[in-house]
Amino acid sequence: MSPEGLDTQLVEAAKAGSTAAFARLVERHQAALRAFLRRTCGNWAQADDLAQETFLAAWSAIGKLESGASVRAWLCGIGYNKHLSAIRSAGRSRAREAGYEADRPVSARPLSDERLALEAALAELPPDQRACVALCLAADFSHAEAADALGLPLGTVKSHVTRGRTRLLQVLGGSDDGS
Repeated sequence: MSPEGLDTQLVEAAKAGSTAAFARLVERHQAALRAFLRRTCGNWAQADDLAQETFLAAWSAIGKLESGASVRAWLCGIGYNKHLSAIRSAGRSRAREAGYEADRPVSARPLSDERLALEAALAELPPDQRACVALCLAADFSHAEAADALGLPLGTVKSHVTRGRTRLLQVLGGSDDGS
């Protein structure tokens, strides 16, 4: 049987609800789809993610595939549309981030050296302490809210925030006046 004939049989079985037939279509076409997406987007990890999204979308839309149509071309079309959507989404995200940064008051923007020092100091904190500092000092969570979110005892959160704050102030050259 020709490859196209096998695809036609598998598509008809998948349309009838056969997950095994669809899995066989995935096996037959995933290498070609991934290769296409890798060349298209230039990022292997993103291409693999897009391929997974493509197969999920294809399973949902298998009933719309016309009899005799090229499965590989259909999958590549879905994958390409997923790629274009990802590009648009990333552009919108960058625009939102740029807008957010532009709207922040200048005094709220740390100098790049301060930002680098702060990020380095945060990276040196133990993970639990870093999470507590990020929630309580950067995201304005109360100690109780942070304890609930992280599943830590309230006293632990308070001590992590205090130690983390002290360490950050040391790195940034600030004073810990207790306020």
